[in-house]
Amino acid sequence: MNPRQFRLEDLARLVQGEYVGQSDLILNGLASLELAEQQHIAFVNADKYVDQARASHAGALIVTKALKAELTNHHNFIVVDQPYLAFAMLTHVFEKKNTQRGIESTAQIHSSALIADSAYIGHYVVIGEHCIVGDDTIIQSHVKIDDDVEIGKQCFIDSHVTLTGQAKIGNRVRIHANSVIGSEGFGFAPYQGKWHRIAQLGSVKVGHDVRIGSNCSIDRGALDDTILEDGVIIDNLVQIAHNVKIGANTAIAAECGIAGSTTIGKNCIFAGGVGVVGHVNIADNVTITAMSMVTKSISEAGRYSSGTPLLENSHWKRAAIRFKQLADVPLTQLLKRLDHMQTRIESLESTFKRK
Repeated sequence: MNPRQFRLEDLARLVQGEYVGQSDLILNGLASLELAEQQHIAFVNADKYVDQARASHAGALIVTKALKAELTNHHNFIVVDQPYLAFAMLTHVFEKKNTQRGIESTAQIHSSALIADSAYIGHYVVIGEHCIVGDDTIIQSHVKIDDDVEIGKQCFIDSHVTLTGQAKIGNRVRIHANSVIGSEGFGFAPYQGKWHRIAQLGSVKVGHDVRIGSNCSIDRGALDDTILEDGVIIDNLVQIAHNVKIGANTAIAAECGIAGSTTIGKNCIFAGGVGVVGHVNIADNVTITAMSMVTKSISEAGRYSSGTPLLENSHWKRAAIRFKQLADVPLTQLLKRLDHMQTRIESLESTFKRK
């Protein structure tokens, strides 16, 4: 339990908002509208949540000026332009912080490694030769850091993460449990019916403020480096192959797979289950909807889809049959049918005009 408590006025100041109501109201946590009690603060992000907000027992609400006017049964507010952003900021205020520092006795650290005095190295961590761990970085138990890996300041490396392939990790990076950064890329040369392994000689470079979820695999490059630029956020269960480059502030949701030598632009969004073939380029500001398959380069910003939306089962079966029938009909026949239909429509239109 986090014992931290804050006055309403102080919380408003932290998010650069305006408090309304009891300035010295004590609040000790964030909660949803449904479960909030008098000691909690909740946020209202849109008109569709107004009814829930009216029924909420929250001691204070984070709202816009327009939403506040609709909530006359509440008396304590923080008024901001972006309630969701203010909520995100306050989560860091109430988050339980890891204040541990130093090196646990069971850790094994090579004598050539440079570990900042303010860092924390957990139990059974193994750190190889010439590694660097920056100020205020936290490395949890059972992490393996191979030779020549560099980790910046204020990072969080969760348990059972492996960092290898001379990976370079920027500042304020969070890598969650069981992820592997810098593992060998999937490179093989086919010859005479056999696959011949290609040694992977590149590395992985991760920029600042990057978040990598649990159970992810980010492969080192074959020759050039795999690169994640500043601000990239990656969900759980994501595979990023060798030599991929991901632009700044791109978001990739769970179970996406990015094949080798793909370049993804800045500020892109990949929804869950997206697959991308190798050696394609995707422009900045592209959104790919869930379960889509990207098979060619995308040169213009926009929203792209290829997945099949959910249908009631009997409708889906009929659609699947029609799709198969469409595939079985030569394209020239379809075009002829369309031309014939167009001709008939024009003929009917001409007849109606004469009448």
